[in-house]
Amino acid sequence: MSKKIFTPVNENAQDCVRNVLGYLSEISYSKTLTGQHTQTMAQEELHRIKDVTGKEPALLGFELLSYSPNINYLDTDEECMTEVKENYGTLKRAWEWAQHGGLITFTWHWFSPLGGHSKSFFTRNTDFDASKAVIDGTPENKALISDLDCMAALLRPFCDKGIPILWRPFHESEGDWFWWGASGGDVYIKLYTLMYERFTHRHGLNNLIWVWNGTLKECYPGDGMVDIISRDMYPEPHQHTACEDMYNELIKITEQPKLVLIGETGSLPDVDEIAQKKVGWASFMTWSKVFCLSEEFTGYEHLKKVYDSPNSVTLEELPKLY
Repeated sequence: MSKKIFTPVNENAQDCVRNVLGYLSEISYSKTLTGQHTQTMAQEELHRIKDVTGKEPALLGFELLSYSPNINYLDTDEECMTEVKENYGTLKRAWEWAQHGGLITFTWHWFSPLGGHSKSFFTRNTDFDASKAVIDGTPENKALISDLDCMAALLRPFCDKGIPILWRPFHESEGDWFWWGASGGDVYIKLYTLMYERFTHRHGLNNLIWVWNGTLKECYPGDGMVDIISRDMYPEPHQHTACEDMYNELIKITEQPKLVLIGETGSLPDVDEIAQKKVGWASFMTWSKVFCLSEEFTGYEHLKKVYDSPNSVTLEELPKLY
């Protein structure tokens, strides 16, 4: 498999972005970055992996839900508030991870910018109309822009320090369960475009690596705004494969060659099979809580096998990229 060195879609991207894309270009089809999502200050998942394998993932995911500006604290429930409170301050953990030289990816379960209750990133908990949010000057649009500018301010210090972020906005674009996907592909693309242009051209967040997440071509915003394509997948428990069929489906999204990631997974893939079959997953990210802290989806024996494999990259093996 010939190697293609991918260049950033943002022509003003920092060197750290170019370094990460170059590295992922080189390892694709032969090695896979290990990755793990965390969403609490305690980061139980990271410690469990270290206890079981003696190693740490190369890529660590962080949740930004508690940084949403419009959380409705007056109309919520205990489950929602537990998630929010556990997530308070996790950007501190991202800064600490950066000191280790690890790669960072952010997931934002974005509470509705206007209206809603409880976990208002779910469509069922808000009447926020994304189709109105992409129309300049509407109340929905003004609320959306305000939230974007708040998030840009939180991301700015990472940019100032030259820390690359694999930025995976509006994830699971194919679904109507989140408000950003509830109005269909055309609206989703306008939302993504609005964010890309505002973060890139107005705020100059040139440390972001733009990771599109989904499975439907009609939700794809275009090659000019996407560095990496990804999808989320939750195979049956203890089903560890190269996920070849899902990879082949995903790369049909665009004719332009792109780096490819597993954005989220429940059961860990088989990195040896990925390498053997030359499937181009450059990384995976196991989801948090039960997907890592129990053996319900992946046994610790397979977890250790993945982290010990010569076909995976852990933090200890990751070169200095920034």
